[in-house]
Amino acid sequence: MSVAGIDKVAVVGTGLIGSAWAALFLARGLDVVAVDPDPEAPAKLARTVTRMAEALRAAGIVGEGTEIAPERVRFAREPGSELNGVGFVQENAPERVKLKRDLLRSIEDHVSPDTILASSTTALRASDFQTGCRHPGRVIAGHPLNPPHLIPLVEVSGGAATDPAIIDRAMAFYEALGKKPVRLNRDIEGHIAGRLSAALWREAVHLVETGVASVADIDAAVIHGPGLRWAAIGPHLTYHVGGGAGGIAAYLAHLGPSQEKRWQSLGTPRLDDALKAKLTEGVAAEAQGRTIDALEAERDARIAATLRALKT
Repeated sequence: MSVAGIDKVAVVGTGLIGSAWAALFLARGLDVVAVDPDPEAPAKLARTVTRMAEALRAAGIVGEGTEIAPERVRFAREPGSELNGVGFVQENAPERVKLKRDLLRSIEDHVSPDTILASSTTALRASDFQTGCRHPGRVIAGHPLNPPHLIPLVEVSGGAATDPAIIDRAMAFYEALGKKPVRLNRDIEGHIAGRLSAALWREAVHLVETGVASVADIDAAVIHGPGLRWAAIGPHLTYHVGGGAGGIAAYLAHLGPSQEKRWQSLGTPRLDDALKAKLTEGVAAEAQGRTIDALEAERDARIAATLRALKT
């Protein structure tokens, strides 16, 4: 099956992020090659993809009868001839610039010059790791949000040497997969969602540090308040609607000064040992003994229900 003209893809690195990409690629009928040096990677990916397939169906991202068979994935321990014919590479290696540079350069030996090389990097810029490539113009960042098999967002950015036409092709490919790609006009550490998340968490940590509320109550304030609203409308349109008939212009004229006042009072906490302990204790209390696996399952079920609701 072909997706935006691509029928064979590679997933390089098959941890949580790579497995999520593999699950989605398989669900869309693509031929998948996985590259991972871990000898246990095939078994681990099979377990993870099977679990993710259930969540994909629960969310309505794929139909109940859609086959998502991990045994269709062809594995290689390192980049090699298995990559021949691959039209799109999704790299998911650890966040180390030199590692990504070397890895992408080795992948280039086995793919055609027009194959798109996309990195799932969380914080690095494409400009930092495309420099070692013979064809740096086809290197981009294609950053998903965790859990990547469910969250539709993919943040797409190029580096200083990236060909804009490659970004166009990548955007079309992600969209054809069913993702919701956004295009950054320039690359920046942390992309969009990561920086917004960091800003929110910084203030959440500040509220814990200064004793304003417990970890659990701060999380509850987000879940049962703005979190619900953000699932329907973004921050700019939120204030536009909040301005009433006059929209954002009226909001800025009337409440802009109070917004600036809040900005000036936002905290800049330091993660010293005392604050780390306070956060750890607060999270443990909120988790109430639930394991990470249990929390992930609960999170995924809620996200799946939200995605289904948003389709109505």
